[in-house]
Order: sequence, then structure tokens, then C-alpha cells
Amino acid sequence: MTQKPGRDIEKDYPIAAFIEKLRRPADSLETGQRFQIQIAGERISVPVDATFNIEHERSEDAEEIEFQINWSRSGG
Repeated sequence: MTQKPGRDIEKDYPIAAFIEKLRRPADSLETGQRFQIQIAGERISVPVDATFNIEHERSEDAEEIEFQINWSRSGG
């Protein structure tokens, strides 16, 4: 297996693109299928057995919600 380089990015999207980025995974997950998403030029394939969580952070002057999807690349 080829080692992928580390990556940690944030990318802003227009509202219509953000909606589409949410809709396609939701539709795939409802039907129990793997889905692919492209982020900043890289296509990523997410397995159906991934772990999904929502994180909320609050500071004095800002709030943040993160939709997180985690999975292991080993063995598959």
C-alpha cells in the first residue's frame, strides 16, 4: 500500500456547494453505500463503517460546529 502524505486543511465553500457536500453523503449513508467526496482537489472514499460525530466548540467570541467522519485505513 502506498503511504499517503499527512494532510490538515480547511476549505471554505459557497453555500450551494456546501449543501451538495452534505447531501451526497447523507443519501449514500441512507442506502448503506460507501461515498466519495472531493475536498481541495483530492477525492476521498469513505467506507460505510466509518464513525460519525458532531463537535461543538465555544469561546468568548466565536462558536464552531464540526461534522467529523473517522475511519481506519488499515486492512482495507
